[in-house]
Amino acid sequence: MTVNKRIITMVAAGIFFCSGLRAQDEAVSRMKMESSRNTFDDTTYKYNEKGWRKGGLFSLNLAQGSSSNWAAGAEKSSFSVAGYTTLFANKKKGDFFWDNTLDLGYALQKTSSLGTRKTDDKFDFYSKAGKKLNDHWALAGVFNLRTQMTDGYDYDYLNKGIRRRVSGLFAPAYLLVSPGIEWKPNSYFSVLFSPISARWVIVSNDPLSYYYQNGDIPLPDGGKETPLSALYGVNPNRKVSMEAGAYLSASFMKEVLKNVTYKSRLDLFSNYLGKRDPVTDEKNKAKPKNIDVFWTNAVSMKINKFLSVTYNLDLIYDDDVRQFGPDGNSAGTQIRSLLGVGLSAKF
Repeated sequence: MTVNKRIITMVAAGIFFCSGLRAQDEAVSRMKMESSRNTFDDTTYKYNEKGWRKGGLFSLNLAQGSSSNWAAGAEKSSFSVAGYTTLFANKKKGDFFWDNTLDLGYALQKTSSLGTRKTDDKFDFYSKAGKKLNDHWALAGVFNLRTQMTDGYDYDYLNKGIRRRVSGLFAPAYLLVSPGIEWKPNSYFSVLFSPISARWVIVSNDPLSYYYQNGDIPLPDGGKETPLSALYGVNPNRKVSMEAGAYLSASFMKEVLKNVTYKSRLDLFSNYLGKRDPVTDEKNKAKPKNIDVFWTNAVSMKINKFLSVTYNLDLIYDDDVRQFGPDGNSAGTQIRSLLGVGLSAKF
């Protein structure tokens, strides 16, 4: 082989090797870009020319069961439906940001023995606005409203198998306004802390909701019914209980595995003020160590374009909600979970 042919061969091999490296680099870059995409990040939902990013998720889960001559015992028929929607509208302009999220959830179950009952009901609007100080810190404020959309019932009131209304729209509702400072170490996790926040517990929708006329329980039991509002620490005549204290809110939202998204928010509130007894209206001492907890979690596992598996878990502890224990007058940890398979859509 001549010298010229050797040189041409070496140059051609070099060009082929470099183009292979370039193609490999581009492939690696694409893989890195794909692996860094989160469900709600800028690569999924773009900001428009006015600085807004809007969208949402919707899921509808259905379940049906039946039995006939089942020796072990089972419902003859059952049907359940659950729907969940998350809507968001976020604005960003320079160092200013404004994030808005509305979480809605509703579920019903119908069985041959118990009829139709509500198993989930959630309305949670969370708005946060602020100004960035640097890449990880910001001054921010939060507005949060939580309630439910329809009435809820105690189906075994006074252990008599009768139904009494125990909740509803704005019965109760929790309204919070909290200025503070936010720490955001990355795109999917943030913590906001406020040393002083204002919270209102509202029971304005039929705060008495007695089962018996005027709340007088007939003999042989006798006695007086507890007003619905008192179940949530609110005097029925006042309808609103105001609190002031420290507030912390931690939020997490990320695609933890491929097609598996985990969303969570933990809210902690410590009331500095003494509250009035919801029945006697006497002023009680403050209990700042009794911290109220609201923790909501949602896991969404995408099967294909339209099908998904969803799991929702909510945990609440409120020292003023005293409906539990053997006498029905103690605080307790409230837990609600729901697993479903159904249709999902992103818009």
